[in-house]
Amino acid sequence: QVQLVESGGGLVQPGGSLRLSCAASGSILPTSDMGWYRQVPGRQRELVATITRGGTITYADSVKGRFTVSRDNAKSTVNLQMNSLEPEDAAVYYCKADHPRHTSPFWGQGTQVTVSS
Repeated sequence: QVQLVESGGGLVQPGGSLRLSCAASGSILPTSDMGWYRQVPGRQRELVATITRGGTITYADSVKGRFTVSRDNAKSTVNLQMNSLEPEDAAVYYCKADHPRHTSPFWGQGTQVTVSS
């Protein structure tokens, strides 16, 4: 059974940093395209960053230069290093896995990021 579990969220002051991690079970991560998304209540879930199984990376314009996505296939984890956090970055952050043999993506349960002084 595939399961994604996010960790690393919390409360941070503006300008601070957090590192989110997503641990994937079920041995799917090495062959999956992975992504980080975020959602604020009342708004649609939005893409933050993606990293394909081939290592191609994309970022939302709002996080370019501040966030860094990486993956460790041996450890079945994907990480999101978030620097220079702004109040607008506050959201629930979700990990997503798209695997070629599954018609629907897998999602984690989310981890809360709060940016406030």
